[in-house]
Amino acid sequence: MLASVASLVLSLASSAAPADFDATFTGKTLRFDYYHSGTAAEEFVSLDQVRLEGDWPGSRTHLLDGTNLGKYLFVIVDPATNQPLYSRGFASIFGEWETTGEAKKIWRTYQESLRFPEPKKSFQVVLKKRAADGSFREIYSALVDPLGRFVNRSAITPRGQGFALFESGPPPTKVDLLVLGEGYTTTEGNKFKSDVSRLVGVMFDTEPYKSHRNDFNVRAIQVPSAQSGISNPRKGVWRDSPLGLSFNAFDSDRYVLTYANSAIREIAAQLPYDALIIVFNDRKYGGGGIFNLYATCASDTEPSAYVFVHEFGHSFAGLADEYYTSQVSYETLAPEGSEPWEPNITALTDPKNVKWRDLVAPSTPIPTPWNQASFDRASLEYQDKRQKMLAEEASEDAMEALFREVKEVTTPMLQSEKYFGKVGAFEGAAYQAKGLYRPEADCIMFTRNPTTFCKVCSRAIERVIRLYAE
Repeated sequence: MLASVASLVLSLASSAAPADFDATFTGKTLRFDYYHSGTAAEEFVSLDQVRLEGDWPGSRTHLLDGTNLGKYLFVIVDPATNQPLYSRGFASIFGEWETTGEAKKIWRTYQESLRFPEPKKSFQVVLKKRAADGSFREIYSALVDPLGRFVNRSAITPRGQGFALFESGPPPTKVDLLVLGEGYTTTEGNKFKSDVSRLVGVMFDTEPYKSHRNDFNVRAIQVPSAQSGISNPRKGVWRDSPLGLSFNAFDSDRYVLTYANSAIREIAAQLPYDALIIVFNDRKYGGGGIFNLYATCASDTEPSAYVFVHEFGHSFAGLADEYYTSQVSYETLAPEGSEPWEPNITALTDPKNVKWRDLVAPSTPIPTPWNQASFDRASLEYQDKRQKMLAEEASEDAMEALFREVKEVTTPMLQSEKYFGKVGAFEGAAYQAKGLYRPEADCIMFTRNPTTFCKVCSRAIERVIRLYAE
């Protein structure tokens, strides 16, 4: 039986905090909600609210982010000393949307949130954006008094049912993964629990998560929906679901996001979390993932386990998509000649110093030759067929048959490459056939074929695990 969220919170273990953390922070969590508005040419940030949550679930020793990941960075600063107290890199829906064609024509606003341990004294929130040269430049700052009357200190309203899949230790010493359920009715609670157990099970059978299982706590919350499933605008299907998930984000059929940030944050705040995955109850293939925001995954599509692991790679470790033949809405992801911040792609501006050079064998040439022309012919033929099937509203069974077909063709093609399994710099990555490179011929971030991450992606995941786990 599913436990209530309130009772689950009471069962969580607590841990002693180092003296420097205790001297600076209260041990609670603050959430800074703000609006991110603009176009492709300009952007503005404005405060919505400062919200008190529960106990701080994150590390009490790894307070400053040294990973250099993310399109954005926020820093909590002590204004008296100008010293940083806490920082994290992240990406955002606005940061993706501003690269689309629509952003050249109209304004949009998205609500976003920053979460950090509550300081005892007034602090500065500084929001920075990555420039073309890789440096961060301030775009917003605000002075906040955590003791002031403008901090929302109302109790978090209990919503839904929660349960723990497994707990390895106190939240501040582990990666706390929280899975939210969307599109499950009151009678589908057992299905949600089964779906989550299956998908989480696959993730922790996949390296490097398998070797780091004891570094994680995994919990889940289901808030019942009035109807099964989520909205699918292309087929005229609309659902008033609690988290607001929908297919067709940025007019991309398979891309699933929600813009209901407040709803997600209020529900998630019931349990400790460092990372979020939203599993939605749907047969249609789809999902999404944005670094340090959330990942989404359809429960019932045949490759759901793959999507779960792939999308969490985006949201947890900042991994880029390595594929480049699928249609996307993005137009200008990175300025030409600049080095992407994602750890698993490179512009190879200096072939002698590729960012993962320590993993490249002396016998592997950079750039690394591979039979890209043959792969592209097969992949583009599949993409054309898939677009035609989408236009004809083909069944999910038919779509999955196509997925199996392309897997049968491309798996042996990639595995026969001379440098398959070797780390190099293979041209074609991040939606660009030319000018961007990935570390290996194949990886979970490139195709649906493998069940493993490449060595570069695995190392990147482990680095983020160490940011939270002790």
